[in-house]
Amino acid sequence: MNKQQEKVLVATLCGLVIAAAGAFAVQPTMAAGYQVDQLAQVTGVAHWDQLNVRKWPASYSQKIGAFTPGSHVWVERCIETKSGADWCLVDAQDTTGWVNSRYLTVVYDWDL
Repeated sequence: MNKQQEKVLVATLCGLVIAAAGAFAVQPTMAAGYQVDQLAQVTGVAHWDQLNVRKWPASYSQKIGAFTPGSHVWVERCIETKSGADWCLVDAQDTTGWVNSRYLTVVYDWDL
């Protein structure tokens, strides 16, 4: 094995370790979740702003979409966090991802 191959192998192993650590960090939080299956409305967001939808339940996660204030979303499940806000997995307008639960209000009187 030459030096170039060693560098590639070390870089690959480092990448795998980082990916595994990231998955392990999210997994315990996911286990603390609870099913919701309820319609909710985006509230508490300024009329000129949007609620960011994230790939994973974390503010530093990749943004994959956004909902305008007043939008209705289907809440599939939420997770509880010991510090910070809870996160909910929502689905609407061909977008599925995680949002901060403090910006959701359950809609109790809805018709299909």
